[in-house]
Amino acid sequence: MARTRTEAAITTRNARKQLKPRKKPYCRSLGPTVAVGYQRKPRGGVWQAIESLGNKRYRVEQIGIADDFLDADGVNIFDYEQAKSAALAKISSWHAGEIASAEGPAPTVRSAVENYIELQATRERAVAGKGRLRGDARLRLSRHVLSDPVCDVALHDLKEAHFDQWRSRRPPDLSVSTVRRVVNDLKAALNAAAVKNRSRLPADVAVVIKNGLSAGEAAPPIARDQAALPDADIRRIIEAARVVDIDQGWDGDLLRMVLVLSATGARFSQVARMTVGDVQIPQSRLMVPTSRKGRGTKKTTHVGIRVGTDVIDQLRSAIAGKQRSEGLLQRWRHVQTKASDIRPPQWVRDARGPWVAASELARPWLDIITSAGLSREVVPYSLRHSSIVRQLRAGLPVRLVAALHDTSTTMIERHYASAIVDLLDELSASAIVPLMADQPGTDVVPLRADQL
Repeated sequence: MARTRTEAAITTRNARKQLKPRKKPYCRSLGPTVAVGYQRKPRGGVWQAIESLGNKRYRVEQIGIADDFLDADGVNIFDYEQAKSAALAKISSWHAGEIASAEGPAPTVRSAVENYIELQATRERAVAGKGRLRGDARLRLSRHVLSDPVCDVALHDLKEAHFDQWRSRRPPDLSVSTVRRVVNDLKAALNAAAVKNRSRLPADVAVVIKNGLSAGEAAPPIARDQAALPDADIRRIIEAARVVDIDQGWDGDLLRMVLVLSATGARFSQVARMTVGDVQIPQSRLMVPTSRKGRGTKKTTHVGIRVGTDVIDQLRSAIAGKQRSEGLLQRWRHVQTKASDIRPPQWVRDARGPWVAASELARPWLDIITSAGLSREVVPYSLRHSSIVRQLRAGLPVRLVAALHDTSTTMIERHYASAIVDLLDELSASAIVPLMADQPGTDVVPLRADQL
């Protein structure tokens, strides 16, 4: 440091009382080119972060109030040790900003979210072509993130406190499921940006994202087996889907989607990617693509699931005369015609294409459960819960049930505990035998002493 940056007695409150007010700060070195400064004022002093830029040039910024009269709180009022940490953090942020901006504009929460939305849109266009829909993630992130001040925070400046502030500004009436989806979308967007710009960002940015978006969020319900439906209700849903399909002119597309979801217990995103070649008629088997959840590369690309001949029969019309690579479950795309003097604009069929987003099922699903006489709380994901619970109660090993549903045994044990307990209870009950010889219905013959 230059001669004006000599060590000063600023470490204690009493020592600072002996200093005279002046324009230049009193400094103590924190390294070859950095220091923490104390500027004495008539009504108390302030702490400063100071960095030497060479040629008698300095970068100086106030970081907090000194505890000359009030006790330190570590937020706005600092003692010397707290001021040292705050100064080093501030100087590190300066360098982080320079590194992040070295190759162009520094990435922000906004740029991360917009890039993520565009990536999702590109995937949708690749699948649906000109029938592309506005994805669920786009709507949620636009409404709850891009309209919030948090989106203007640079990634290198991101702190857990920014997420706390964003959380406090959310509408209080958001459902738990919506909050969880928004958080998951935001986390995916930020993690993708952190990986892409890892050479320009601090090493702990991934930890900040993880901790900031984990704290205070509503935990998912533990018991999912309560959302499972009895087989009779599943049949009512499928029959209602047949009725709605006919009434609304789906040409069997809606019925086939609901039927495959029910028969496989797979996620919508998996079923939507099935091709004609994934139907193995001789084996009565459907090869369901594995999900894109989790990290890394999965060992298999498909999960083989046996289904009934009734399911295979319903799929025969969907695979007849088609190439193996064509999408199995498709639906009509509609376009709006131009208005004329005698006819208002109308929606007409344009071309067939694969299902893209789970939201496409939302409106007809409401008609289905209404027709089936079920509660509106029943969602399409209940078909997955029902499939898992059905197999557990049938006595299939937990590991096999997890593999057939492309999940882990940990998730099965965590969310479907009561179904597992019921199964184990039934198995243990079958091993019970009468132990008392005088109980009715027993064939136990007591042994004589000479037979022992």
